[in-house]
Amino acid sequence: MTLRSRPPAEIAIDASLVRALLEEQHPDLVHLPLVDSGEGWDNCLFRLGGDLCVRLPRRAASAGLIAHEQTCLPNLAARLPLPIPVPLRIGRPSGLFPWPWSVTPWFQGQTALLTPPQDPQATAVALGEFLRALHQPAPADAPQNPWRGVPLAARAATFEETLQQLDGLVDRGKALDVWQRALSAQPWHGPPVWIHGDLHPGNLLVIDGRLSAVIDFGDLAAGDPAVDLSIAWMLLPPSARPAFRAFVRDQGIPVNEDQWMRARGWALALGLAFLVHSGDDGGLRALARATIDAALNDSGP
Repeated sequence: MTLRSRPPAEIAIDASLVRALLEEQHPDLVHLPLVDSGEGWDNCLFRLGGDLCVRLPRRAASAGLIAHEQTCLPNLAARLPLPIPVPLRIGRPSGLFPWPWSVTPWFQGQTALLTPPQDPQATAVALGEFLRALHQPAPADAPQNPWRGVPLAARAATFEETLQQLDGLVDRGKALDVWQRALSAQPWHGPPVWIHGDLHPGNLLVIDGRLSAVIDFGDLAAGDPAVDLSIAWMLLPPSARPAFRAFVRDQGIPVNEDQWMRARGWALALGLAFLVHSGDDGGLRALARATIDAALNDSGP
């Protein structure tokens, strides 16, 4: 099959547009140096001065993700043990740009996709503590996400379609076996909790070999925390996963076998989705293959 590439930007975004937006809405920042820092699937990034970042959605489907961050992140940041990109300034839609945008802190470091952390056990503990702090009951008006944090059964049709598209690239029999075991696990019976929703190595920053920040909360929502636990198969070797599993919940409320199996199912589903969409991204392709391999060959439950 032909792997898909990143969707194209729907609006041309360059430094001149960003400067015009700053002049219009935050003129006190216009004097700061502005450097194009690239783009991802959802946003274009510009470094502003030494410690600020301007984030603008590159397509309409991403605009709501920026709005989620603007609304929710300020209330979450204080309880989290790692820095997150809380919006410092809000950009409003205008005649210059039709969608919301943000000015956030600029975090130093490389993503864990480019520079994995050095100590797997310390990483497992840090990630577990971060998610334990994040995975608290969400309010009734918390955003919902139709793709992340939902029961695995809601992903079944997408999983089958993706697996079919990857025919010949993935062991279909092993994938279906793991997926069926994940679907058979008991669903989440607790209250919907805050989830990151897109927790993969590309959204973890590393400095001096240690996790330093968690970024890109566009998929932040309320739901089943198993989707975030899938990071165990994306980043951690088998020897470090027990530490992550132990620290990700409060003592006395362990991650049970059903939760862990659902998380493994999420890891497999996301790995397959990453692979399908990695046509122009070698780093994403490598992550996808490593995640699929880890999920299929885990000797645990």
